[in-house]
Amino acid sequence: MGNRFVYGKWLVTMVLLCVCVGLHAQESVVDSVWKPVYCDTGYASFYANKFEGRRTANGERYRKKYFTAAHKTLPFGTFLKVTNPKNYKWVIVRVNDRGPHHKKRIIDLSFKAAKHLGIMRSSGIAKVYIEEVPKISPQQKE
Repeated sequence: MGNRFVYGKWLVTMVLLCVCVGLHAQESVVDSVWKPVYCDTGYASFYANKFEGRRTANGERYRKKYFTAAHKTLPFGTFLKVTNPKNYKWVIVRVNDRGPHHKKRIIDLSFKAAKHLGIMRSSGIAKVYIEEVPKISPQQKE
């Protein structure tokens, strides 16, 4: 009889533990908001000064003092968090152009974004991590 009692306590304890762990493992609204929809790793470069004032693919003028970027496929207006893994600096940029027009690169950054990431000090090309910053709906703000 004593062994069944110990086994029963053990079983009840395990069930309660699983239920509690399950409750804490659920995603909160904040977790679901900040999970990136798009992630990528690759090489980034930056726009040359000669492009200052020229029209981008979405019709805006390129300004080197803004935090903008060119990506091959992401929709215009997409916000991306770009991180330089060498120095852990990151920046948020908005996609407003198409490119880069080089096979081995995944993003072209504005001059200011590249400078902030420390890409200017190297050859002008650096490995970066890219994550999409999800848009927050009005319901998620509350």
